[in-house]
Amino acid sequence: MSESTPPPVVMPGGNAIQPRMVLWCITIVAVGLSLFQLYSAGIQPLGLFYQRSIHLALIMLLAFLMFPAFGPKRKRGVLGWGIDCLFLAGALLTGGYLVLNLDAIFSRAGFWSETDILVACIATVTVLEASRRAVGFGMTVIGLLAIIYAFAGPRGELPWLGEWMPGILSHRGYSLDRVAGQLYLGQEGIFGLPLGVAATYIFIFVLFGAFLESTGAGKFFIDMAYAATGRQRGGPAKAAVLASAGMGSISGSAIANVVTTGAFTIPLMKKLGYKPKQAGGIEAAASTGGQIMPPLMGAGAFLIAEYTNTPYLEIVKISILPAIMYFATVYLFVHIIALKQGMQGLPKSELPQMRQVMKDGWHFLLPLAVLVWLLVMNMSPMRVGYYAVVTMVVVAVLRYALWYFFVAPGQGQPVTFERTRGVLWAGLVKLVQGLELGARNAVAVSMACAVAGIIVGVVGLTGLGLKFSSMMLAFSGGNLVLALVMVLLASLILGMGLPVTASYIVLIVLVGPALTAEFGVPLLIAHLVVFWYSQDSNVTPPIALAGFAGAAIAGSKPMETGFQAWKFAKGLYLIPLFMVFNPEIIVGGPVPIVIWNAVIAILALGAFAAALEGYLFTKMSLLPRLAIAAAIVGVFYPSLITEVAGVVVMSLAIGANWLASKREPQATPMTG
Repeated sequence: MSESTPPPVVMPGGNAIQPRMVLWCITIVAVGLSLFQLYSAGIQPLGLFYQRSIHLALIMLLAFLMFPAFGPKRKRGVLGWGIDCLFLAGALLTGGYLVLNLDAIFSRAGFWSETDILVACIATVTVLEASRRAVGFGMTVIGLLAIIYAFAGPRGELPWLGEWMPGILSHRGYSLDRVAGQLYLGQEGIFGLPLGVAATYIFIFVLFGAFLESTGAGKFFIDMAYAATGRQRGGPAKAAVLASAGMGSISGSAIANVVTTGAFTIPLMKKLGYKPKQAGGIEAAASTGGQIMPPLMGAGAFLIAEYTNTPYLEIVKISILPAIMYFATVYLFVHIIALKQGMQGLPKSELPQMRQVMKDGWHFLLPLAVLVWLLVMNMSPMRVGYYAVVTMVVVAVLRYALWYFFVAPGQGQPVTFERTRGVLWAGLVKLVQGLELGARNAVAVSMACAVAGIIVGVVGLTGLGLKFSSMMLAFSGGNLVLALVMVLLASLILGMGLPVTASYIVLIVLVGPALTAEFGVPLLIAHLVVFWYSQDSNVTPPIALAGFAGAAIAGSKPMETGFQAWKFAKGLYLIPLFMVFNPEIIVGGPVPIVIWNAVIAILALGAFAAALEGYLFTKMSLLPRLAIAAAIVGVFYPSLITEVAGVVVMSLAIGANWLASKREPQATPMTG
């Protein structure tokens, strides 16, 4: 990759002061990692520990090359290079030792040699440092606290610390050998399930998203959304919602989605009349929804499938309706604001034509169609991702070849040897860029999963999950709503320092057993609730990262934009509650009951948006807004009579608002 090539959006820092040699090393390692993943996904599957150890070694090599010891803004210098070389060696040792000694390690399981323990300590330190650079300090601190907690106890390395532990959190304590063995050499630790999912399913789909991005799919989805909604009231904001639904699932990062789609949508929203803070908030809320939108749901669908032992396709199917409900809520907020502020759509001359958009980019739909078809055929998600990537590359090559050999000559661009050589070289560069972008985009999520493995390993070793369940039961007094509020607060606090994927893994290990065993929430719904709540940190102040990214583009104040994003994304709170109290919408049931639940949920979300904004067909007074708030509580209550009463109250409030709008003699729109 040349120095002029822009770094991927999700990677902070950039390559501005990286020497050319380092850029070449990054490209070589990244392309090598992507090719290794493609080989193991579609040609020759490897054993679990071989796959995970090689993947982690290459990911950590990338992390230390991309993120210098003292930050991306400063040159490495002699000291920096010395530190980085030590950690680069640690990355190679972490993966290489397992690959070369796996059979011997298995044969002495539980009776580790001194070399095993030494390498385990080096590997753990290396993983924590790579996480600090690629993910952030918060993740590393939580990993360190987990290790210290494992040492705290009468038989541990830190017996004095155990004396300070509250009774419910105390445990026997563990030695360095036991903790190191658990984290590096056991099946619950660094190489546990979270990294296993990252090293297989997640990476291959991140690579697929990178190829879509590098071949222009992002612009295709945005243009398609504008062509569909641009002429409606608040059209650009509605296009932002649709485009973010399309791209968010593929990109795997709410923040990356804000920056990519928001670069197009936020300026147009401002031009149309949305306040800067509203434009940034709408984009942040819509981009966060991309993480719960099938088929990919960021990395969530794969993790939920593995943890619950549910087929991946089943996770996709049950997630469609809740995701539609979420986006319908954001869409309605956008529409209400457009009505309230008297906005119109964009003129036809400023919008792309759907026919032209489809003519230019129909080939982007083929890989997605192949992906869905193979999933329906019950093929392994990893193999599906492999064929989706291959299809993407083949379709892009064929489309360009048809243009080059049959269309270009008619436009005065004859086929010559020199031009053909230039085209082949440009195609090879594009392929390398796609492979590199996929590997770069996977660094953060893989490192988050590796450290999440440390936390999971300590939870399993110390029994912290059961202790946490007891605490949750004690604090909530057995009340399910209070327990869910505790889960929400915990996810918000964790989300301030952890990425969404890591927050979900840590939280489900801690609170999942309590939700299912103590409160009777079905396993699949418990996982979906925790996963949805884990998204909340993207849009909830004081640390609303997606909201802050939107503020940067909109030129608004970060905290104000964060509060707007929090308001527009309220479906993240209400829909999981509805899943818990009306489980038929997820686990299934009689068709009339499922349809009834879907209808009242959408009605409740729409009424909630109107009550919060104080406007639907016309301005809404305080009394109907309070009535709607009470009716929403009734709709969520698991009793048919209460639900019907709630629906009647909401319908009356909305109907009265509609009649009031009809009685107004062409009232001028509000400007507030």
